[in-house]
Amino acid sequence: MGAVVVVGAQWGDEGKGKIVDIYAQYADVVVRYGGGANAGHTLVVDGKKIVLHLVPSGALHKGKRCLIGQGTVVDPAVLLREIGTLRDLNLFDERSFVISERAFLVLPHHFLIDGLRDGRAGSIGTTKRGIGPAYEDKVARRGLRVGDLIAPETFKRKLEANLDAWRPVIKDLGGEVPSVESILTPYLEYGRQLAPIVGDAACSVRDALVRGQRILMEGAQGTLLDIDTGTYPFVTSSSTVSGGACVGSGVGPTQISAVVGITKAYATRVGNGPFPTEMHGEEGNALRDAGGEFGATTGRPRRCGWLDLPALRYAVQVNGLSGLAITKLDVLTGMDTIQVCTGYKLGDKLLSAPPYDGLEDVTAVYESVPGWKEPLGGCRSLADLPRAVRDYVKLIEESVGCPAWLLSVGPDREQTIVVKNPYDAR
Repeated sequence: MGAVVVVGAQWGDEGKGKIVDIYAQYADVVVRYGGGANAGHTLVVDGKKIVLHLVPSGALHKGKRCLIGQGTVVDPAVLLREIGTLRDLNLFDERSFVISERAFLVLPHHFLIDGLRDGRAGSIGTTKRGIGPAYEDKVARRGLRVGDLIAPETFKRKLEANLDAWRPVIKDLGGEVPSVESILTPYLEYGRQLAPIVGDAACSVRDALVRGQRILMEGAQGTLLDIDTGTYPFVTSSSTVSGGACVGSGVGPTQISAVVGITKAYATRVGNGPFPTEMHGEEGNALRDAGGEFGATTGRPRRCGWLDLPALRYAVQVNGLSGLAITKLDVLTGMDTIQVCTGYKLGDKLLSAPPYDGLEDVTAVYESVPGWKEPLGGCRSLADLPRAVRDYVKLIEESVGCPAWLLSVGPDREQTIVVKNPYDAR
């Protein structure tokens, strides 16, 4: 059947958790392929809000096989808390759960370094969850991996070398280097608890593909935060685009049958960095409150703005998107007029795509389209939607060259219109 990849098509926080939860009903295996506990996927099931940071969102469907791939960085304390939550909901079965032995660990001094750096000149405004330093260790070839947790002597030896490498950095930042013992004791206990589910996640994915099972791959953050394709340097430390799904899960690109990009009906961004369509003042506050735009991981208020079509078109191209899932259409209800960014002005030039550099210097060019007053929460088909909503969706499709496969009209699982099942894409 191949694999379906779900990616964020904006600056993250697009509602990927809900969409993965919807698509998981069609899948046999759900894989988290990148990022760490800096990402929070919020799901509302039967009116109850559940936030997952590392466990694949598909875990809320009983009987699904859930894998955490080699492209992730894992905070074992967070992972164990989430497993505990699933146990309480009678949704965890260790026989159906694998965490890759190749995934890298987030260690206590990664949190320390992240916090000491935050707020200094040039800070990008991170979640302070240690993700950046963990990925630094990975590319510096000195990181510790999940598999090391169940090999005490190896873990201790690598931890000592890792702390030695970070020692001058921590001291220069004004921090105190933690002792080996303060990390060793709790982390080896984490390893003891996680040992039954540590294994070769990539092999599990490949075996499932051979058996003809349906695979769903979910990432974290969004296209414009990708380390290579995003608004550098205001980006995350991992590959958030569809290509990252191959590296992070351990399968080749020929195994991918469809890629779905998630976009809100407007735009948001957390942290620093350019945001051409950002609303300020009362207008931005009203959209933030209507959409509940506060970070699932940190609670930080998100910056809000109108939909940016050039940025979305770019996301369609770099991900090779097959279809779009448009979320939070209901949040725009009540507006007389909606603004949509159709291009940028940079000096005397009109741009139809984000520039390599200087996005902070562009001026958004807008088109006004009619809004709608009707509530959307009860709509379950395209025909149920007001004409203005259908016209808005059509404008997005035609502007970026990608069809809408799913529309979300509310936070609950049932408040969704599935236009096309991604597993029927071929």
